[in-house]
Amino acid sequence: MPRFTQVKALTDGGTLRAYFESVGVEIPTDTEVDPTGVLAAPMTITDGAAGRVAVPNRWTVLPMEGWDGLADGRPSELVKRRWQRFGESGAGLVWGEATAVRHDGKANPNQLVLNETTVDDIAELRTQLDPSQVTVLQLTHSGRYARPTAEGPEPRILYEHPLLDDRDDVAADGSNLLSDDEIDELVEQFIAAALLAGQAGFDFVDVKACHGYLGHEFLSAWDRPGRYGDDLEGRSNFLRSVITGVREAAPGIGVAVRLSLFDFVPHVAGEGGIGRPAAAAGHGPDGFTDGSTDDSTDGYRHAFGGDGTGLGYDLAETHELLDRLAGLGVGLVCASAGSPYYVPHVQRPAYFPPSDGYQPPEDPLVGVARLIAATTEVTQRHPDMRIVGAGLSYLQQWLPNVGQAMVASGCADSVGLGRMMLSYPHLPADVLAGRRLNKRLLCRTFSDCTTAPRNGLVSGCYPLDDFYRQREERVLLAAAKKQSRTRLR
Repeated sequence: MPRFTQVKALTDGGTLRAYFESVGVEIPTDTEVDPTGVLAAPMTITDGAAGRVAVPNRWTVLPMEGWDGLADGRPSELVKRRWQRFGESGAGLVWGEATAVRHDGKANPNQLVLNETTVDDIAELRTQLDPSQVTVLQLTHSGRYARPTAEGPEPRILYEHPLLDDRDDVAADGSNLLSDDEIDELVEQFIAAALLAGQAGFDFVDVKACHGYLGHEFLSAWDRPGRYGDDLEGRSNFLRSVITGVREAAPGIGVAVRLSLFDFVPHVAGEGGIGRPAAAAGHGPDGFTDGSTDDSTDGYRHAFGGDGTGLGYDLAETHELLDRLAGLGVGLVCASAGSPYYVPHVQRPAYFPPSDGYQPPEDPLVGVARLIAATTEVTQRHPDMRIVGAGLSYLQQWLPNVGQAMVASGCADSVGLGRMMLSYPHLPADVLAGRRLNKRLLCRTFSDCTTAPRNGLVSGCYPLDDFYRQREERVLLAAAKKQSRTRLR
């Protein structure tokens, strides 16, 4: 098990600050939370097409990948229940879950798909929300993580990745590689889906560019020739083409982007199940440009926003990309990092790893602080954009204190909640009403919301949500976790 103090044990401000100092992290934190303060303040998004959009407060429901829709891409009753809870959350901005633009782009067989057949059912999700909430629908193609049926992975890639292709079941004959013509077709499908999202009543669409999915992989396609690779002009061509096309086809809908600001070298479980860089676990030097044959990660070239070591970040290209997006009228960005598939400790700091993960190689607070620092940098460098922070659920009872301090000090414009929304969707409403937090419902980062779907079970918070705790899948989940613990020892 990890050697780190759990956040739930940091019961007062003095203990919290002392532990931050001992870990060597800087995380802005307020001693008291003012229910009428900055978190209750409205936020205005300025979009190149939708104009000025007023959000009633600084709380955001983050987009998550649902594993509980119907096989044809329509929402199930479980999906509708989740959205109803989003509607009751009190959050001013609801960034709706990952929705594939076509069937073969689904990350799992039960992910939502937006097309002419499903649009009316997806429009019903909007009716589960409060009319005052501003809404975003995330549009995606899962790329190398596409798994549209239970038969197995069906990855589509943009270039050969020396560390990921084997683990992602990419064929050696190049048959998984998307051609430029296929990408051109995909651009048109994103545009068509955006038009449908507007018809379904959503205020914005998100052209997803994070977490290792296709929109994110474009940004690291240095080794891809042609119109969709090489320099940043080519690597951002897909994203820019979709945004430009949406502006022309659906001028009434805003365009947002969820972006992995930086990425790290893929990690694997090493000694004791603790995560370590894949290159240092016997994968060889193929992912590095300096020709080295040792275990060093110097020269890692496949991380957008990375510093070349695979273990740090340099946001120079990230800022350049954001400048290009601002030039296209994008005024709303959700700041994330890495991928839950190969560096979950970077993207989703947790004390307990998911079933196919590894024990955290650092105190999860280091990951929280890293993402806050990067989010702060882009927020301050791009003041005309509204930046939503993420990766904060690990802070648990201290999340409102940190979120308030982040907004007040210009580290982010809105506080995003992901996993916390599954266990405690009413947290924003409780904070805004000045009520004490219900500590029984605080997400403790057990990772069951990831472990369950990766073992073929519906997504949800099994430990803390009574609805899921009583489902029969909980028994199967317990067996999967037991097997996982055996593997990670």
